[in-house]
Amino acid sequence: MTFRINRRGVLAGGAAALSASAFGLPGAAFGQETRLRLMWWGSQPRAERTFEVSNLFMEENPEVVIDGETVGWDDYWPRLATQVAGRNAPDIIQMDYRYIFEYARRGALAQLEGHVPDVLKVSDFDQAAIDGGSVDGSLYGISLGANSSAMMINAAAFEEAGIEIPDNSLTFDEMKRIGEEITKAGKRENFYGLSDGSGIEPFFENFVRQRGKALYTEDGELAFDAEDTREWFELWAAMRESKACVPPDLQALDKNQIETGMVSLGHAAVSYAHSNQLVGYQTINKDPIVMHPYPRIEPGVGGGHYRKPSMFFSVSSQCENPEAAAAYISFFVTDPDAATILDVERGVPESAAVREALAPQLDDTGRAAVEFIGGLGDLAGPLPPPPPLGAGEIDKMLLRISQEVSFGQHTPESGAEAFVTEAQSILSRG
Repeated sequence: MTFRINRRGVLAGGAAALSASAFGLPGAAFGQETRLRLMWWGSQPRAERTFEVSNLFMEENPEVVIDGETVGWDDYWPRLATQVAGRNAPDIIQMDYRYIFEYARRGALAQLEGHVPDVLKVSDFDQAAIDGGSVDGSLYGISLGANSSAMMINAAAFEEAGIEIPDNSLTFDEMKRIGEEITKAGKRENFYGLSDGSGIEPFFENFVRQRGKALYTEDGELAFDAEDTREWFELWAAMRESKACVPPDLQALDKNQIETGMVSLGHAAVSYAHSNQLVGYQTINKDPIVMHPYPRIEPGVGGGHYRKPSMFFSVSSQCENPEAAAAYISFFVTDPDAATILDVERGVPESAAVREALAPQLDDTGRAAVEFIGGLGDLAGPLPPPPPLGAGEIDKMLLRISQEVSFGQHTPESGAEAFVTEAQSILSRG
C-alpha cells in the first residue's frame, strides 16, 4: 500500500514542535523544495505514526517534502531490491539487521558517519546501538529502537481455558501441554493453543542458541547442522499431531504481518513476533495481549534471546540530498515530540534523553515493552554475529521448507537435510 503525504495534508493529532534552530537542523540550507522518498514495512498503526512524525518534520522544515511508501514485510524486500536495481531507490530506507550488511557491501547505502554529530545527533546512544548499524567500520544505519523476540499471548483466551500465564521458567514441554489444553477447552471456534512456529526464523535461532550454537559464524557459515533442524521440525510435528498448534492450512494464512498472525485472525492464543510489535498487536486486538519470552529447551537453560536493533533508517547511496535525509532521521530518533507520537512501536528508543522524556508518558502497553527488554534475565545472551549475504533468502527458505514438512511433503529428517543443503548452497554463492 502506498500513501503520499505533504505539508498540506497533515494528519490529525500532531504534537507541538520544537523550532528548527533549537533542534539544530540545517533548515533553509536544504534550499528550494527538497523531496525525499521514505519507505518502510509495518502495520497500519505504524504507518499512521510515521506519517504524523513526517508531517511534524515538514512543519519545521517547509522546504522539505516527505513522500511515504509502506508495504508488508514479505513484499517489502522484493520491492526494495527492484527499486535499488532500477536506480529508483527510496532516499530513506527502513532497514533490518538481517539485510544491512548485504545492502551496505553492495554499495546501495550511504555512509553516515560524516553527518555525526552536526546533523545526526546520536551522542547519547549506547555504543552497541551504533555498532549494530555499522558495517566494516562505517555507519550505515541508525537504530530506531531495541527489541527482542517474543510470544504474543491472548490473555483472555488463557483465562477462558482456566490457564494461568506461566512465568519465565516455561519449557517447551510445558508449552506443548498448555497448547493442548487450550485447544481441548474449545472455548472459541476453530481455535488452537499455539501458532505453528516451525518457520519463524527468530524462534529457530532462539532454539539453536540455547543449544550453544547460532545461525551463523562470524565468517558467514552455518553455525548449526541438520540434527538441530531435524529436532526443531520434529518438535513442531509433535505439536501439530497433538493439536497443540494450528494445522498447516490455517498457519499458511499468516503472511508475517501483525494483521495476519494467528492471534489477530482469531485462530490461536499465541503468536510469535518482536517485542516492539506489542503496540501494534494491542491496537488491532480487542482482547488484552501480553508478551512472554520463548520457552526453555530444558529447565534452567537460557541465553536464546538477545537485545537487538529492531530496525534502522538508512540513506540510499542514490540519494541526491543525504544531509536532508540524515536530518529527518535525526529528528525521528531524537525529537521528544516525535518520540511521543512513535511511542515504543518500533522498539525502546536508543536515545537516553528520549527514553527519560518518554517514560512518564507510556501507557501499560508501552511500559510492558520496556519491561520485557529489561526482564529477560538469564534468557538473554550476547548479540550474535551479523547475518551474511544470503541470510534473507535462507529466512524465506526456512518458512517454505517448514510448510512442506507440515503438509507432509517432507519428513522432519528430509526437510532438515534439504534446508541445510540449500542454506549452504546459498551461502557458498557469496
